[in-house]
Amino acid sequence: MARDYYETLNVGKNASADEIKKAYRKIAMKYHPDRNPGNKEAENRFKEAAEAYSVLSDDKKRKTYDQFGPEGLKGTGFGGFGRGMTMEDIFSQFGDVFGRSFGGFGGFEDLFSTGRSGRQRSRTASRAGSDLKIKLHLTLEEISRGVTKKVKIKRMESCDLCGGTGAKPGTSTIVCPVCGGSGEVREVTRSFFCQMVNVHPCSNCHGDGRIVEHRCPKCAGDGRIRQVKEISIQVPAGVTTGNYLTMQNEGNVGIRRGSRGDLIVIFEEKSHEYFVRNDDDVFVDIYITPSEAVLGAEVEVPTLNGRVNLSVPQGTQPGKLLRLNNKGIPHLHSSGRGDQIVRVQVNIPEKISWQERNLYKELSKIESKAFKNNIRYGKIK
Repeated sequence: MARDYYETLNVGKNASADEIKKAYRKIAMKYHPDRNPGNKEAENRFKEAAEAYSVLSDDKKRKTYDQFGPEGLKGTGFGGFGRGMTMEDIFSQFGDVFGRSFGGFGGFEDLFSTGRSGRQRSRTASRAGSDLKIKLHLTLEEISRGVTKKVKIKRMESCDLCGGTGAKPGTSTIVCPVCGGSGEVREVTRSFFCQMVNVHPCSNCHGDGRIVEHRCPKCAGDGRIRQVKEISIQVPAGVTTGNYLTMQNEGNVGIRRGSRGDLIVIFEEKSHEYFVRNDDDVFVDIYITPSEAVLGAEVEVPTLNGRVNLSVPQGTQPGKLLRLNNKGIPHLHSSGRGDQIVRVQVNIPEKISWQERNLYKELSKIESKAFKNNIRYGKIK
């Protein structure tokens, strides 16, 4: 079982944002792999702390975690932060926690070097692929049981002719003439009082430091082409319109072997022929005859998981609500499921046969005698 995030950072559940930040800072300094070379346990503790801080430092994530626990973060774009992350990912997210200097050392990245320079990081970021967003339409039946959907999406894939390099087969890249291979361009602004230097990735080589001299004829030097790909999406039971799922590394591939973006799947619920959803409960109308309303009946009603028999008690009035427990939508962040509410409607026939007419006339005489002394009006409830 995963450790409690508050326990991981050694803070109370009422800890302030500053207390959480200080606690994370202390643990990260203690367990960083550069200070504990070869110590796998220290590295794991460092990543656990980063995951805990990623949740508790975000008001929305923290509120969800406090209410639902770790399960509440699944399928929402939250949670799982530290798993599979590199040290660089953690630094890029939380380097500001340590400020520009700390304890007489240089900045956070200087203190905890990962063997890659800021220049290399900027190159990777500038070539990273973009995220994709799609809407996935689901029926209530699919939402009720959870489903795996296969969808086709158009996304950028590495060019199969040049292997993603962007260079014509048999040729290689050359040093970018704009940045001289640094991947960065410096713009200097001078004034009477000071000189300001603005550094940004080179737009000519996208921060790579090298460019393609002879472009691949298939991808025109981009290193990628647009293709249709089929992917499987596992939809958990209980989602609703507006919920989303982040599928990491399923977006567009970056320029010339750049990293992939993510795929954001936004769920949208289809309108149902019979059922109306209210949170995790579902409502449905059933129609019975006047005689069934008076005498009671056993009727078959649809549910999201098949048909079941429902006992309608005698003397049932039009509009009466009957409940089928645990026949609704599963709760997304906890066990159990909602109910199905059946509203009974009495079907009054507009056309009847002569036999029915005679029977109703006889019934009317009996009802008139029984109803003789009853008041036929009252206050609306």
